[in-house]
Amino acid sequence: MLHPNQILEMTPIGMNCRIVKTAEQTKGESLEMEWELKPQADGTPMHVHPKAQETYKVLQGQIEVNVDGEWHLLHQGEEITVSAGIPHTFRNPTDYVSKVYNIHTPAMEFGGYFADLCKVVNKLAGHEKQKLQLDLNTAMHLSVLMKKYPNEIRSVNPPNFVVSFLNFIGKARRLDV
Repeated sequence: MLHPNQILEMTPIGMNCRIVKTAEQTKGESLEMEWELKPQADGTPMHVHPKAQETYKVLQGQIEVNVDGEWHLLHQGEEITVSAGIPHTFRNPTDYVSKVYNIHTPAMEFGGYFADLCKVVNKLAGHEKQKLQLDLNTAMHLSVLMKKYPNEIRSVNPPNFVVSFLNFIGKARRLDV
């Protein structure tokens, strides 16, 4: 279970998250986090949240958010909300740290997803905390994670059927997230 001010350190994928408001605090209405995106952080693969919207508000620096195939450059003070079911991703294209206030509405099980993502990322990166490389092992672990939270997140690229196949292989190898 997440708690306020908890830090989810995910440097190997270029970000750290500070929990601002948990699902318990908002009575399930939202999960609110402050993200620190490292320079040149690629963000996530293109994905959708089938039953939740996601808001990005830039607190410092700038980020790019791709919504349904179109990139939007956001500067400090600007925000964008992505409706449920719309493909999206984000990145920090700059050479400096950017900070983003991120809200998933409703909260659903996003807290569990982010806590598990943090565990998977740090397990795969090991002690060196180098940038996580997307190899077959990493793809299998992330696929098992996504399939654990199908109401929260679904992959668009790679296609969901690829994630399902990698999840099948990962489960056969007894990968756990």
